[in-house]
Amino acid sequence: MADIESRYKKVDGRILIEIKLSSILQLFNSFDPAPFHEKELDSAAEHYIVGTVDDFPSKTQFRIIIYLPPDLAASDAAKKISPAIQNHFQYKTLVAERAFRSRLKYGRFTLVLGVSFLFFSLVVGQYILNIFSSFASQLIASALLIAGWVAMWEPVTVLLYELYPLVQKKKLYQKISMMEIEILPSPA
Repeated sequence: MADIESRYKKVDGRILIEIKLSSILQLFNSFDPAPFHEKELDSAAEHYIVGTVDDFPSKTQFRIIIYLPPDLAASDAAKKISPAIQNHFQYKTLVAERAFRSRLKYGRFTLVLGVSFLFFSLVVGQYILNIFSSFASQLIASALLIAGWVAMWEPVTVLLYELYPLVQKKKLYQKISMMEIEILPSPA
């Protein structure tokens, strides 16, 4: 099986992300009422760009090439495509950063809550064991200990496993927002 790099053109050490359009509007979400240079990319175009970049190692360099019909390639609207794509991915970077900060804040909150409940469970469980020495008291103390550790599940999940993908997504969007974008007439 051929590797992923063989499926893309490479020029000057950069993988080319090539998109051929018959109209400039194909690139953008038609439901977005924002001005042209601030429009959201069409989800298929965004998915293609993000998916391509995500398929390669993080050090891989890219260049986006947009092919348009010759009469559109030199138009004023075509000149706004590059900043529009960069704006879109800068916005996605900000959204990913906000999601990261929100999840981190939630992770800190759950950590404080989890540690507090674990401490409470240990103290109450130890108290019960010191006062009573029956099987039932051992069962209650063990149940409190287990509940305390279960309370730590969410903070551990958030802080150890959920933040990393958000950081990676932000880096991916940043990388795309800084890519060189070239508008060319469609090859004959």
